[in-house]
Amino acid sequence: MQTTFISTSPTGISLYELSNARGMRVRVINYGARLFSMHVPTRSGDFVDVLAGFDTPDEFRGDNPYFNALVGRVANRIASGRFTLDGRTYRLAHNDGPNHLHGGLEGFDRKLWTVVEAEDGHITMRYVSPDGEEGYPGTLAVTVTYTLDESNALSLDYEATADRATPVNLTNHAYFNLDGDFRSVLSHEVSIAADRVIAADDLLIPTGELTPVAGTLYDFRTPHAVGAYLTPAHPPVIGKDGYDIGYVLLPHAVSTPVATARSVVTGVCMTVYTDRPVLQFYTGNFLDGTVVGKHPYPYQSAFCMETQGYSDAPNQPHFPSVTLPAGETYRAHTSYVFSVD
Repeated sequence: MQTTFISTSPTGISLYELSNARGMRVRVINYGARLFSMHVPTRSGDFVDVLAGFDTPDEFRGDNPYFNALVGRVANRIASGRFTLDGRTYRLAHNDGPNHLHGGLEGFDRKLWTVVEAEDGHITMRYVSPDGEEGYPGTLAVTVTYTLDESNALSLDYEATADRATPVNLTNHAYFNLDGDFRSVLSHEVSIAADRVIAADDLLIPTGELTPVAGTLYDFRTPHAVGAYLTPAHPPVIGKDGYDIGYVLLPHAVSTPVATARSVVTGVCMTVYTDRPVLQFYTGNFLDGTVVGKHPYPYQSAFCMETQGYSDAPNQPHFPSVTLPAGETYRAHTSYVFSVD
C-alpha cells in the first residue's frame, strides 16, 4: 500500500492518495477530513469513481451537503439546538430549521485538519475543537485515520478525548453511487442488518420510539432494490420521499457485515462493517441538481450509509448515551469493503 502527497492549494488544502496493488485509489483532503474520490474496480475490469464531489479540493469550500466530510462534534440532529448535561443547558446553532445538524454552522466539515502522518496506505489527521465552539462544552481533540488495504477495504478509525464531559458522535458523510454516473440509486440492491428503525417526525427528529421494520418499506433484512417499495411523488417532494432514517443494527461483532450495497450496472459491491450501533441510510432526498461538481447531483442520485450513535441522544435519556466523560477516549471504527460480483 502507498500514500502519496499530491498537492497543496493556496488556501492550505492538501490532497493525498492512498493506493494498493489491486489498483484501488482513494484520495483524501484535509479540509473537513474529507474523502475526495474513490476509484474501485468494476465487472468489466475498469475503474469507476463511486464518490460524489468536485474536480478540485477548493471547490469543497463552497455550498454542498457535507459531501464525504467528517461531521461532528455530533452527527445528525439535536432537537431545538439544545441539551442539558450535568445540570447545565447548552444552546447550539439552529442550522436545520429550529434544530442543530452535524455540528452546526462551522462544524468539523468546515475545518482545516492537520495531517500528522501519511504513509504505508494510511493517513491520520487531527483537529482540536476549543471549549465553547458551536456551543459545545470542553476542548475536544479528535483524530481520524483512513487506511486502505489489499482487500480493497477502506477503514475509518476515530479517536477523541476531552477535558470536560461533552457529546461526541462522529461519522463520515460519504455520498456513494456504485454505478458511477450519479443519475439514480433506486436500482441499487441494499441490505441492512436491522429489525428496528429510530422513528422520527417530519423534521427528522427522533420521537423516542424504535419501530419494527417487518412489513414496512424500511425492511432491508433481505437485499432488494432501493426503489422497490417507494412511490415518490412526481414531481418529487424534495426531502420527503425516499429513505433518511436511522437503522438500529442487530448486535454484531466488528467482523460481521451490517449492510451491503450492489450496483446491477457495474457489479460493484460495497460491504459495511462497524462497531457503531446505528446506520443512517439516506438516499439523497435533498439533492435537487443545484450542486454541480464532477457530475450534476439530481434528486436521489447518491446514497449514504453513515455509521454513528443514536440521533438526538442528549435529549433522549433512554437512548444509549453519546456523552464522552472527561479524560476518557472515544473510539469508533467503520470499514467499507469493495468487491465485484
